[in-house]
Amino acid sequence: MENYESLDLAPKPIRPHILAAATIVYGDDYYGGKRETINLSGFVQMNKWPMPGFEHRVDAKGHAEFDTELISAPEVGIKGFSYELNDRIQILSNPMLPNTGHVRQIAPGTNFPAEFHIRRFGILETSTMRLVHRNVIDIYGVVDSVPPFQKPLGRPYLGYPRGDQQMELVQSPGVVRGTTLPEAWYPSTDDNQPIGTTPTVFFADSPAACMSMLVDPSMIMQVSMEGQLELEVDGRTVRVELAGDHKLAAGAEILLFGPEKHDEGTGVLAQLARTALVGHCEELGGRVMLRASWPRPSGGSLGDGTESSLSGVRYPGDLHIDAEFELVTPRGVLYAANPVHVSGKLSDLDPEGTELTMVGSDAALLTTEDEAKARLSGLRLVMREAVVGEHAAVNI
Repeated sequence: MENYESLDLAPKPIRPHILAAATIVYGDDYYGGKRETINLSGFVQMNKWPMPGFEHRVDAKGHAEFDTELISAPEVGIKGFSYELNDRIQILSNPMLPNTGHVRQIAPGTNFPAEFHIRRFGILETSTMRLVHRNVIDIYGVVDSVPPFQKPLGRPYLGYPRGDQQMELVQSPGVVRGTTLPEAWYPSTDDNQPIGTTPTVFFADSPAACMSMLVDPSMIMQVSMEGQLELEVDGRTVRVELAGDHKLAAGAEILLFGPEKHDEGTGVLAQLARTALVGHCEELGGRVMLRASWPRPSGGSLGDGTESSLSGVRYPGDLHIDAEFELVTPRGVLYAANPVHVSGKLSDLDPEGTELTMVGSDAALLTTEDEAKARLSGLRLVMREAVVGEHAAVNI
């Protein structure tokens, strides 16, 4: 009969990178408000048994479990860029309330697969708002290890949902989601108490219902970007100037996974984890935003594929990404029918000045009903100021 003592876990926190998404409805009317799915990422700290104050136990039926807690700190949380607000959003743990949970055996005496549960009390901040929710958001998932790292370039769903509308969700193993949704968020006092009964935003039940997964990259790049998008709209070629500042959780986040972080042999894998580049396209209704898909990971590589570690990359190194793009417009989100290949050369791990260019086939941009509204025919992006490191704190 297994229990979690056999894992010999260290009595210290887990501090992994996290990829997440949430569908947010704005305003006080859940049914009539504007909604968008926001890609989020960041840095979390999970305290757990066998740290002091956390228990391991086995119940009368033989189920072993141990305690966990998601903590709050200035550098800990997740962040992303909102098209609707044209602003950075970050979500933190509420330090005034317990964000506690457990890892528990599903079958008694067998450590994995296991139930993962966190009772989540959050704070949502923008440059103009600080919001809290009244009820707990229960986060559940099934994990196969501790820490439950997702395989590099792993997908969050068993399938590829498209759109922000309500739909059934089937997440992959190791991916957790909010189950007590929708949940209203209200303006907050300085001590994180909700004010009044009129909400400012909601977290929706789908399609990205407070979903998250832990990943273990070798290096993380948070990069400001600017460039030009080329579209074909109604038979015309349209060029859109784009820009995104990493300080606003825009631009791009690129993850690099050395061979020790994946099971595909030698070479360094790359993932475009998050993108938010804003411009103006009159033909598509006004302000537009290019973003990376949450359901479809944008994967690629750095180097020539023979490297035994990230430090083995010889520079200038080739960066290749098969990007799964979506284009947010005032009339709705358009989804690329196929990945587009972008590539460039990194002079070193400081990517400033690197140019990424789309090469190869273009992609139709489709509505949720598969109606083609435009075609993505070209892309040129230049990396600007960047923060590169093993952790991606939200207070950068």
